[in-house]
Amino acid sequence: MRKDITVAADERTLRGKNEARRLRVKGSVPAVVYGGEAGPSAVAVNPKDLNKILHSKTGHNTIFNLSIGGNQQVPVMIVDWQHDPIKENLLHVDLKRIDLTKRISVKVPVVTQGDPKGVKLQGGIHEIITREIEIECLPDDIPEEFVVSVGELMIGQSVRASEIPLGSNVKLLSPGDAVISHVVAMKAEEVAPAADVAATPAAAEPEVIKKGKKEEEGAEPAAPPAKKK
Repeated sequence: MRKDITVAADERTLRGKNEARRLRVKGSVPAVVYGGEAGPSAVAVNPKDLNKILHSKTGHNTIFNLSIGGNQQVPVMIVDWQHDPIKENLLHVDLKRIDLTKRISVKVPVVTQGDPKGVKLQGGIHEIITREIEIECLPDDIPEEFVVSVGELMIGQSVRASEIPLGSNVKLLSPGDAVISHVVAMKAEEVAPAADVAATPAAAEPEVIKKGKKEEEGAEPAAPPAKKK
C-alpha cells in the first residue's frame, strides 16, 4: 500500500565491511536500491525511518518515497533486511524501485475473525494453518490485510484461500485449496491424562502400607512374660 512517507538517503561511493561499520557508527545503515531501468545504487539511510515502516501495520508492503541526495524521489518497497541477532539493530536493507503502473506480487497477512461454533458447541480445536497469501495487483491496490470469518465453522470444516474475498483488480497467486484455518476434533490422547489423575490415589496406597510396615519393623520388641515364682 502506498503511503505519503518520504525517507532521505545519501549516495555511497565507498563499499565494504569497514565502510558499513563507519556508517553505523554515524547512525546510518547501508542500503541498495535496484529494479526498473536504472541499475543498482548504493545509498545510506536512517535506520529509525525504516524501522518505523517495518513495524507499521502495512510493514514491508509499504510503498514510500526515497529521496536520494535531495534531488530525486522514487517510490520503493523494502524487500529484504538484516538485523543484528543480539542487539537487533538494523544492519542492511534492500530497496526495490516500484513502477506504480505495473502489477506486482506481494504477500498479505490473513486474519481470522470470530469464535467457531465447532469449538463452542462441539469441543473442537481451531487451528490456523496459513497466516498470509500471495496476490498480484497494482501497487496502489495492495490491502493491509485480509479478514476471514470463521464463526460458522464446525468440526471438519475449513476456510481455504479461494474463499477469501479479493478485490476485482486482485489476483490470487497462492494455491486456491491452501487451508487458512480449520476446526478439528480433540485427539484421544489429549483426554487420557484425566483418567491417569483419577488412578493416582490407588497407586499411592502400596507406598503408605510399605511405610507403615517399616515403622512396625522399627518398633521396640515386646517385653518377655514374667517368670512364675
